[in-house]
Amino acid sequence: MTSAPWEPPTTPAGSDAAGSPERRRTGRGTTAAVVVLAVLLVLTTVTSVHLWRTTTAWQEHAAQWETQAREQAGQAASLRTELDGVSAELVGARDQLRTATSRITELADEKAQLGDENVVSQQYLDYQRRVSEAAGAVATALGQCIRSQAELIGYLEEPEAYDPADLERFAGDVQALCDEAVDANDQLQQELTQ
Repeated sequence: MTSAPWEPPTTPAGSDAAGSPERRRTGRGTTAAVVVLAVLLVLTTVTSVHLWRTTTAWQEHAAQWETQAREQAGQAASLRTELDGVSAELVGARDQLRTATSRITELADEKAQLGDENVVSQQYLDYQRRVSEAAGAVATALGQCIRSQAELIGYLEEPEAYDPADLERFAGDVQALCDEAVDANDQLQQELTQ
């Protein structure tokens, strides 16, 4: 018997032999898929972190704007309340001015009837001059106060269009003008009691 020459063992097509080309291709494909998935996971994580940070920043920014808006609304409400109080004082001052004018006339009549007509007339004229000056000062101060309040009301209708510090400063100026009107009225009242 003759022995047959030696032949390497053959593997049937499609078998799972470790060195087969098909097995190597599947290994490379799996590795590539894992790398692509890892890259996608990293990109998704980076994007999620970026979106989270952006959302947090916007929430903080919105909260700051909301706080500022509430402060502005509080200041506007405070200024409106103050304006209402000043307006009420102004109405009272006008009533006092009418009463004072009426009282001036009465006092002038009473003083005119006293003593010597010449002396009384001179005193009456002097008194009338002082009272008229005081009444003029009250009228001027009230006019300035009213105009300033009307202007302030116009500004307060759109407070967001103006700097809050400027509004507050202007409200202080209006208050000072109205305080001058009240002081002028007090001086007039002192003149009337003499």
